[in-house]
Amino acid sequence: MTRSTAERGSTSTKDRMLIDPRDGDIEDDAASPGQRSLLAIAGTLLVEISLPKLLFAWTVLLLLPAVLLGLAPLLASAWFSKLSERLAALTEIGAAVALIAVLALGWIGWRPLFRIAETSFWSLNALLVQPGYAFGREALRHLTELVGGKNLTTAGRARLRSANSVGSGIMLSACAVAIAMLAWPASRWTGNWSDIALLHRLVVPMLANAVVLVSVYLAIASLVWGFADASMPQPLDLAAFDAASAESRRWRIAHLSDLHVIGEQYGFRIESGRAGPRGNDRLDRILAHLAAIHAIDPLDHVLVSGDMTDAGRAGEWAAFLDALAHHPELAARMILLPGNHDVNIVDRANPARLDLPFSTGKLLRQIRTLSALAAVQGDRVHVVDAEGKPIATLQATLAPHRDAIVAVAKRGGLRRAAALRGLFDDQFPMIVPPDTDEGLGIAILNSNAETHFSYTNALGLVSVEQTRRVEAAARHYPRARWIVAMHHHVVEYPMPVKAFSERIGTALINGNWFVRRLDALADRAIVMHGHRHLDWIGACGRLKIISAPSPVMNATDDATTYFYIHTLAAGPDGRLDLLSPERVEIAGATAS
Repeated sequence: MTRSTAERGSTSTKDRMLIDPRDGDIEDDAASPGQRSLLAIAGTLLVEISLPKLLFAWTVLLLLPAVLLGLAPLLASAWFSKLSERLAALTEIGAAVALIAVLALGWIGWRPLFRIAETSFWSLNALLVQPGYAFGREALRHLTELVGGKNLTTAGRARLRSANSVGSGIMLSACAVAIAMLAWPASRWTGNWSDIALLHRLVVPMLANAVVLVSVYLAIASLVWGFADASMPQPLDLAAFDAASAESRRWRIAHLSDLHVIGEQYGFRIESGRAGPRGNDRLDRILAHLAAIHAIDPLDHVLVSGDMTDAGRAGEWAAFLDALAHHPELAARMILLPGNHDVNIVDRANPARLDLPFSTGKLLRQIRTLSALAAVQGDRVHVVDAEGKPIATLQATLAPHRDAIVAVAKRGGLRRAAALRGLFDDQFPMIVPPDTDEGLGIAILNSNAETHFSYTNALGLVSVEQTRRVEAAARHYPRARWIVAMHHHVVEYPMPVKAFSERIGTALINGNWFVRRLDALADRAIVMHGHRHLDWIGACGRLKIISAPSPVMNATDDATTYFYIHTLAAGPDGRLDLLSPERVEIAGATAS
């Protein structure tokens, strides 16, 4: 059969081209850690980054909380000093009136002062202390495994990691004590109102106070965390899948993750560059294949554990929702949760760009994500209160904010954005309530760390408040089984790691702490996550953990990728069993 004139013309044109723009070029690899080293990307950042923005962000995120924390003891001591003066002069009526005024000032002002100091302390803890501890622990692990861990067994590597946790805790504690001792001479813990009136003279003492407070906390916390991390069960490959009786209730869960939908027909992903697929054809084939499986053997849920989009852009969400619209039977069972690429990529073309803390950029990415989640699952997932009770569906919770969300999306503005601050975080965890007392619920977490810089976009953190609400929801349904769904990996996998960036650049900073908090749920819960694009099924003690491979990333158009359909079963004594999974392969595109 002869080819058509149009086909011959297209081939002829392609043959005459010096480069084919459909294949991309070096610009598509500019921000790809898979194609360029982190050192090379960092060098680009130093040239491209906006120094005024960086200084402003550091001031707001680090310097200002440090000053406020260091100021708190000076204000408290000044108040006590004034109170002591008035107590000493109680013989006069005027002094008694002044004493009452001082007491009233303290009664009114101590709570806001305490809140400011507390907020500043935990802000510095999230930005410095916990990342510092995680960095030190993983750096020591990486070094010792490179030097002496090449021939270790899985059990041997687990023992080495336990020892490293203790060692890193001791070393970090010693370093923190040394820093506190160096800062102590410049610190000042007492003051009076005349000193407070000249705040510019107290800048150095206030910063020194903050350094001492944070360092002392790190010295104590690193020891506690180090020994706790060493004593907890280390992650191991799952020894065997469970066996369930034919009568036990089962749930089929298709686990997708890291789809990284883009907005261009021939575009490439940030991370993979030209080493990954072009466009979104692979997603279309994944959904079509999954729909065919569902038609034969129905699925209960389709869990997509984050990074639905490559950079959280409106066009990318539109492409994702358009693809999903062709498969309403899958959309009706789909559960989405936010990944770092959905909310933390400031600019996909320029990793040196950062958002100012008060800019609307990140808020826009958050409300796009919330809008997509509400469209797909808004009538099936519920927001929970502090007692773990489902208070309303996501759709109902967001309804009062619809006008404000639309206003920010259409017109932006700091004042409009301020009205929605905290809205995104307040929705998590969402839950899919179990349909019966002993059914299966899904806790949907936001594990993205607060970051305004693309270079640190991959860091994760599960907040204390989210964890408490997950625990409360489990208590509210005491006989239910749970999938704890999140984007970031909670532990480092028990396998050799070549690059240190794989350990720390993508880490859930407080992952070990979170695993320990889930211990009470371990028999009736399974953690399912994505983020690393790796296929791993293992356990920390009794807690089973499933990492989803990406069926899209790190595979060229002609390569075969895969994902899993997991079968969960109701085991005896309320246990949630994990049966052998079904591997679903997606063939590469046929060359044209």
